[in-house]
Amino acid sequence: MGEGMNFEVPTLLATALALVGCGASHPRDSMAIGDSSRIQVQSPGRQAPVPSPSPPRLPMSTVFKGETKFHAIVAKAERENWRKLPIGERTVRIAREMVGAPYVNYTLEVDDKIESPVVNFGGMDCWTYYENALAISRMIAFKPGPYKPQDMLQMIEIERYRDGKCTGSYLSRMHHLEEVFHDNQRRGYALNITPRIPGAVRLKREIREMTVQWKNYRYLKSTPALIEPMGRIEAQVSKLPVYHIPKDKVRAAENYLQNGDVVAITTNWKYGYTSHVGLIVRLKGRAYFTHATSDRSKGRMTIIDRPITDYVNGNPKHAGIVVCRPFDIPPSPLWQRSVARQ
Repeated sequence: MGEGMNFEVPTLLATALALVGCGASHPRDSMAIGDSSRIQVQSPGRQAPVPSPSPPRLPMSTVFKGETKFHAIVAKAERENWRKLPIGERTVRIAREMVGAPYVNYTLEVDDKIESPVVNFGGMDCWTYYENALAISRMIAFKPGPYKPQDMLQMIEIERYRDGKCTGSYLSRMHHLEEVFHDNQRRGYALNITPRIPGAVRLKREIREMTVQWKNYRYLKSTPALIEPMGRIEAQVSKLPVYHIPKDKVRAAENYLQNGDVVAITTNWKYGYTSHVGLIVRLKGRAYFTHATSDRSKGRMTIIDRPITDYVNGNPKHAGIVVCRPFDIPPSPLWQRSVARQ
């Protein structure tokens, strides 16, 4: 945490408990299951306004790596008009462009004190792989080009930071997927569809991942005073209603999954809900898992792997899956200005 910054444990999680967390039912969440067993989600309805990007706090060379790759993906997306695709299809197209990127962990830990949104095309972990794909997907629908790295950083900030705002404090970043899914649903930017899938059951865990393993995190190690408030955040995350599809029900659940769905792998570890995350790619009638893997046998890189059922059942530490479906965010007023100039 930077000098002079104050932090108060956010109250939004406590407020959210009254809304039943990620499994909350709102009018915009209505869905129908057709003959194909696909969950059809209606438009998200009312959405929170898109917050303005936070001011730069670290050099661009520190927080954005791989600008050439960024511009190549965006140029292809523009050339092939991916903007017109549904967000899930669009996200998968972009994720495919990043297949083969090396697996690198802790790429977000770039400073000892100051927190900032970060993008690194030279190396990704499971979380940043899905975030990068979703960020570009949302970006090209959010505003007209030309696009700059700062535009993608804004999309990263919206997805990963509480209320979509990075304050410069490490604690403004959401470090648990359960809170990310909840916070984005609360703003109308995503829907956790897990409770609507047949076979879903509720989990109950005491979340202590960050506080138990604090030495693994650069910010916590350099500023131990953050550990106690991080523990309070984890206590609030522990109270969120979290549902998952147990591994023996995942094969049937595949029928409900769509391109671009974010799928978190639940764990049997008592101090955490999830251990891994990736995206769904529909292939040959199955829901395949594309993710950044640290497995040496798979090259330690971003890959399109096996069907999600086979992946989950291939490891005894895996318990099941959580499924979150992202939406586009409200479009920028820059679209009106662009039309007016034509």
